[in-house]
Amino acid sequence: MAADDAVVVVNGLNFDQRHGKERVRVARVWRTKDGRHFIVEWSVGISLMSDCVAAYVSDDNSEIVATDTMKNTVYAKAKECSDQISVEDFAILLAKHFTSYYKQVTAAVVKIAEKSWERVSVNGQPHNHGFKLGSEKHTTEVIFKKSGALQVSSGIEELSLLKTTQSGFEQFFRDKYTALPETRERILATKVSASWRYSFESVSSIPKQQCYFTETYLDVKKVLADTFFGPPKEGVYSPSVQYTLYEMANNVLSRFHVISSVRLKMPNLHFLPVNISTKDNRSIVKFEDDVYLPTDEPHGSIEACLSRLSSKL
Repeated sequence: MAADDAVVVVNGLNFDQRHGKERVRVARVWRTKDGRHFIVEWSVGISLMSDCVAAYVSDDNSEIVATDTMKNTVYAKAKECSDQISVEDFAILLAKHFTSYYKQVTAAVVKIAEKSWERVSVNGQPHNHGFKLGSEKHTTEVIFKKSGALQVSSGIEELSLLKTTQSGFEQFFRDKYTALPETRERILATKVSASWRYSFESVSSIPKQQCYFTETYLDVKKVLADTFFGPPKEGVYSPSVQYTLYEMANNVLSRFHVISSVRLKMPNLHFLPVNISTKDNRSIVKFEDDVYLPTDEPHGSIEACLSRLSSKL
């Protein structure tokens, strides 16, 4: 479902416009009766498709929803959420508001990135109000039309994964410019960007359980990581980043039938063997799968999308 399908003709030219507010930062704390606190920190982006062409072509601002109003709406709606809410549900709430509250708004796109504040433990006990910041971000994009048509996507950004063995790269195409040696023993490190689209097409088709999307996000993240690492003792061999990426995406689709497609981008962050020698000393540092030079510039870039045959990409 495209959100930008309201192209109009102006002075003999196709014209498509939208406006919104980016990087609206908001944090929300919920407190339970037993003294436990919960916190989310979001960066919200809003884009509205609306009937305000006159503002562009005839100096008439009467139909513009001010972007400052959009910012204030984020805080007002966060305040209204008396119960803990997932980032996806908050994005849906905002998108529904903008399309229903303003007659001139035909569709809304809401994108939110959530920082991963995680509860800390002290002396083995979960702290009531102490949190530490993880590395990855939970993302969502919601497209909602005045007709009620809905599209929900979720994702992960900057999920850092590394294993020190059970990875190799062999029998790849070689030509006169190829210098890379083959290996069955290397570090595999990446920073995963993943996004997946749910099959829900209306708000009524979403399960009613609280924080459904948050739980699904955590489950998807676990499937991605578990596939990458393999069993805790023996692991699983990766013959290429491409092979591991496909296995990760395929396992997500196999496990979650409400997900219609998944896209993964996995840079190959290199750990280069360190060998240092001089004419007088051949083994200042002799590499024995132990000392590496970490570098992410340049790095390999591997990306793919896997979707069900019935999926609408």
